[in-house]
Amino acid sequence: MAEAHSNFAHCEALVREADPDRYWASLFAPADKRPHLHALYAFNFEIARVREAVREALVGEIRLQWWRDALQGEARGDVRANPVAAALDDTIVQFRLPRQSLVDLIDARIFDLYEDPMPSLNDLEGYCGETSSSLIQLASLILARGTNPGTADAAGHAGVAYAITGLLRALPIHARQGQLYLPADILERHGVVREDIVTGRGGPGLASALADLRAVARRHLERARALRTTIPDAAKPAFQPIALVEPYLKAMERRDYDPFHTMVDIPQWRRIWALWRGPF
Repeated sequence: MAEAHSNFAHCEALVREADPDRYWASLFAPADKRPHLHALYAFNFEIARVREAVREALVGEIRLQWWRDALQGEARGDVRANPVAAALDDTIVQFRLPRQSLVDLIDARIFDLYEDPMPSLNDLEGYCGETSSSLIQLASLILARGTNPGTADAAGHAGVAYAITGLLRALPIHARQGQLYLPADILERHGVVREDIVTGRGGPGLASALADLRAVARRHLERARALRTTIPDAAKPAFQPIALVEPYLKAMERRDYDPFHTMVDIPQWRRIWALWRGPF
């Protein structure tokens, strides 16, 4: 019991430091579910940060394979020695989470390791669905005690809205790293090429492309809100983070917004206030 408590405490500290939006949102969940949400969110962070932790894509693929093997019971060595893996495994067992959804999340993150362009908006929405939407659905399962909460459609749209907003916020970082999550079909429509982004050149075409993506995020947000009656009260804390989508998008529409140098954020009190008011 002491070891399990330590593992979950490690996850909580990690999420609080690295993913504050989801951490603050988790506080709206029942106390007995929070450690398991933290385990899920800590796993997500560990997968998402692989790109930053390695210098070569192949090394990143090896790290992702370790997690894949851990989920499938094939990892060498003592997986339980990793506090995030151990807490996640306990959570999977207790709430009967589908391991394949977690494996699919890992597979989607392979894209992060390379500098390939995102081919289309459809591809971007698929990437967001396998990562962010899946996370909301898995959190909903935890909150619903392992039973199907019927939130798949709402989670799909909510996750895409939240992920696109997050990718837009992180554009300065991704541009410096040579990563391009902005869909090639939208960039082409506005006459933007990869070099305009990775060199920080930008231009009016980029501003229009970013406005298009903000509109896409808002469309998914509205679709998620339209499905709010399908979300049981128990599962609503899983959707709490999308309350921040609109505040972040509005911050990107200020006159002083520079997509290459402005890491969009809002004051903590406004963040907590938005989460308290909720997304619906």
